[in-house]
Amino acid sequence: MAEDEELKRIRLKKLREMFRRKALEEKLKSPKKQEKTVLNKPVDLTDVTFKKAIQNQSLVVVDCWAPWCGPCRFLSPIIEEIARDYAGRIFFGKLNVDENPRVAMQYGIMSIPTLLIFKNGRLVDQIIGAMPRRMLEPRITRYL
Repeated sequence: MAEDEELKRIRLKKLREMFRRKALEEKLKSPKKQEKTVLNKPVDLTDVTFKKAIQNQSLVVVDCWAPWCGPCRFLSPIIEEIARDYAGRIFFGKLNVDENPRVAMQYGIMSIPTLLIFKNGRLVDQIIGAMPRRMLEPRITRYL
């Protein structure tokens, strides 16, 4: 009985993940449509959607994090505030490194939180560790 419930829970989690991934892929399909839609909060990225996200936007900040990471939880509301303030000018994404190890390995992420900053699809900066907004914001906005 307990195994059946566990399998149901896992199946449901995978289905939700699949639908989220599909919805994000649809959003990222058309760069012109994406530019018109102003996203004022970070978008969950996966190993599958990551490449399209960084290629379809001029400036992208990806927050590489994990749910168990204390500094990541400290940084998360700061990233959300900056995403709101720079909506339409900077695309923010969040990548759970536990669930998406391929991107983490590709960019050599050894410590979290790590912010990857892409300009026109090219990695231009990597910020490791949590810091207050007054220190983080200038490091991100200098690429505008």
